Amino acid sequence: MADRYQQFTKTPVGKFLVPKLGLPNPATLRRYQPGQPPLEGPALLGAAPGGRLEKTVKTQLADAGIDVVTEAAGDQKYGALVFDATGVTDPKQLREVYKFFQPVIRRVGYCGRVVVLGTPPELAEGRERVAQRALEGFVRSVAKELKRGATAQLVYVATGAEEATESTLRFLLSAKSAFVDAQVIRIGAVGQAQVTAPESWDKPLAGKVALVTGASRGIGAAIAEVLARDGAHVVALDIPAQGADLSKTANKVGGTALQLDITAADAPEKLAEHLTQRHGGVDIVVHNAGITRDKTLGNLTEGGWDSVIAVNLASQLAVNDKLLADKVLHDGGRIIGVSSIAGIAGNVGQTNYATSKAGVIGMVNVGAPVLAERGGTINAVAPGFIETKMTAAVPLFIREAGRRLSSLGQGGLPVDVAETIAWYANPASAAVNGNVVRVCGQALLGA
Repeated sequence: MADRYQQFTKTPVGKFLVPKLGLPNPATLRRYQPGQPPLEGPALLGAAPGGRLEKTVKTQLADAGIDVVTEAAGDQKYGALVFDATGVTDPKQLREVYKFFQPVIRRVGYCGRVVVLGTPPELAEGRERVAQRALEGFVRSVAKELKRGATAQLVYVATGAEEATESTLRFLLSAKSAFVDAQVIRIGAVGQAQVTAPESWDKPLAGKVALVTGASRGIGAAIAEVLARDGAHVVALDIPAQGADLSKTANKVGGTALQLDITAADAPEKLAEHLTQRHGGVDIVVHNAGITRDKTLGNLTEGGWDSVIAVNLASQLAVNDKLLADKVLHDGGRIIGVSSIAGIAGNVGQTNYATSKAGVIGMVNVGAPVLAERGGTINAVAPGFIETKMTAAVPLFIREAGRRLSSLGQGGLPVDVAETIAWYANPASAAVNGNVVRVCGQALLGA
């Protein structure tokens, strides 16, 4: 559904009234188009003394086709500001962060990027742990101060994972991360053999088989399209009632349609058999299927509770167990869940839905060490307000509040969720495990 208010802000009348009245003025976000430059302007790179990432990051950004500079010049506008804060080992050294950003923060360009790199606090000790944890407050606040579609992120990089940052930096600095804002991402130390740069960054999933549940429309269809764009063969799954739309999605992406009720007792067995016999297994599993049965708790029936838990959580656990037990998911495989901001912050009338989506986060927490043993990963996205048919049916004033209550002042698009999932699926993201990244434009509700 079109955001009519945002359209109004671009009209001559809107351009006059919006600043006069102090109304929200959401920017038109820059989203990925093939062939576009990674950034609109150079990336200014800095580091605190003793930082361990600056040299590697400089090389990785240059390899991505980004013009990297290390000295601020005049009134130059920057496509990105990137700072290696891994050398900050005492709160007094946080002044290094201030010294780098304060003179240039106003020079972040339209839809620009701010990325701070640090050391996971849980892997640090004493004052270093304090200082590194402090970076979260800095980044989340900067994200709220940035204008014109710009975003800020914090990436914690474990010692030993210095070479494993490239896929994450490419994602965060590109237009693919348009609606990801103020997130904290952790890159863990893994064997370098597992972090494999794709032969082509334009087709990083070439030769991979990806399963996408709930793929007939909306976010699921967008996920199928983006994974196929990146080279994967997509197995698009949905219930038989959605068969017509499912076929359209599968045909559009050159994939395979599979009609199956994922909550059926024999669904994991049928799915494992299909993936094994037709595709020789699977590399990427995206648990997108989900339903809502919204009622306040006092009005919620047992059926309304049970159906949401079954589709949104229990079925995913059952499928994971089967695919792992029978080794249908290849070693080095990816499992990606779709949580929700409701699973983090809760929501009125969605006790069942929020419970299921918080459970998806628990699934990631439990599954991360299990997948790591097989060289794989499990992560989740947590969408905020995304423009879909479901949100179009929300009452007007609630819908408008959902759109405006974020730092970016607008709803996201299904492709924003899909791009984040594609980043998780990238073979170069093998060190990104156990993360839950919100795709919400820094919603002002929740953590």
